[in-house]
Amino acid sequence: MFSHSSRPARLAGGALFSVLLAGVLTACGETRGAGGPHGSGGPPPQVDIMVVQPQSLPVSFEYTGQTQGSREVEVRARVTGILVTRNYTEGSPVRAGQSLFTIDPVPFQTALARAEADRGAAHARHVNAQRHLTRVKPLADQGMVSKRDYDDALAAEQVAAADVKAADARVTEARLNLGYTRVVAPVSGLAGGAGKSEGSLVSGPDVLLTTIVQINPVKAVFGIPDAEHARMQADIKARRLVLPPGGFAVEVAAADGSLLAKGGKLQFSEPLVNSATGMVRSQAELPNGDEAIKPGQFVRVRLIGATRPDVVQVPQRAVMEGPQGKFVYVAAPSDKPEMKGAVVATSRPVQAGEWVDLPGGKGWVIREGLKSGDKVIVDGLMRIGPGAPVQIAQAPAAGASAPAQAASK
Repeated sequence: MFSHSSRPARLAGGALFSVLLAGVLTACGETRGAGGPHGSGGPPPQVDIMVVQPQSLPVSFEYTGQTQGSREVEVRARVTGILVTRNYTEGSPVRAGQSLFTIDPVPFQTALARAEADRGAAHARHVNAQRHLTRVKPLADQGMVSKRDYDDALAAEQVAAADVKAADARVTEARLNLGYTRVVAPVSGLAGGAGKSEGSLVSGPDVLLTTIVQINPVKAVFGIPDAEHARMQADIKARRLVLPPGGFAVEVAAADGSLLAKGGKLQFSEPLVNSATGMVRSQAELPNGDEAIKPGQFVRVRLIGATRPDVVQVPQRAVMEGPQGKFVYVAAPSDKPEMKGAVVATSRPVQAGEWVDLPGGKGWVIREGLKSGDKVIVDGLMRIGPGAPVQIAQAPAAGASAPAQAASK
């Protein structure tokens, strides 16, 4: 019974295996036909392209920087004395000429009074010497007094005149010292903390009383990497980068990207590279009328206004990375006789530059590798390979060839 019951089961199993094998072979044949070359059983994959056209592209460069006051002025006393009062609020804005500290003026008032009295005595002596000379001169002319007496009178008058000038200078000095007891702000800006409190002895200019930081305009100090700075200078020299009249314009933004100030100018870049950081120190000055920017603040410094003439930009997704570097696929007629008339994907190595903002997202500036009229494949890249036949969609990728916005570093 065992042999009779197992034979139908073996026949049914063999039939089922044959059906499954035929299905697998059919599926494999269909798969090969769909992915094979043009005309081998299925249409080539459809791709979207953009026709590249060189154009003038605005570019910007962004770096991390730190703000400083355009002027940082130390406030010191010019005379020695006891500090009587502090006349400002620490950390508050002050105006040029505003009183910040008062040093006890009484000793200097006394010194001024003494100097004025000495000047009065010197004037009196000078007047008396002038009168004596006036009396002696006619007598000397008539020979009634000796020449020596006349010379003595003349010398006395000249000494008295010199004493008056010296007395005037001492009065001026005493008046200046009295004025210096009122320590004023030399510039407008933000005043820092007081270095001395009331009742302290101020010994003169060696004591720092406070510091005033002028924050309108404000400076932004930042570093440009050495390699990038050298490349930028080479591009400017070769006219691959064109600066606006007067050089780069500058704007600064906060860490979150919000704009803090614009309308600034790049002042200078150091001629030497910092050996410790590998950076070229640069400085820009910006208006800060609303005083929104504080000294010591970390900001994003943007150099704007430059353009790159006759450059090509493509969407970021169109640029691929290979063993030899970056490349794109260009849709072009096949040069093989057996594929005459077919459009194939041709690998084209490119040299990419800055990132740019395109209407559809981020993109690349292509420095070398593409020319006007090239049809760069921007979508459908995962279904193709080098030399694979492709079918171009009816319309180029939307917005792919629209002018780019400002390029960023």
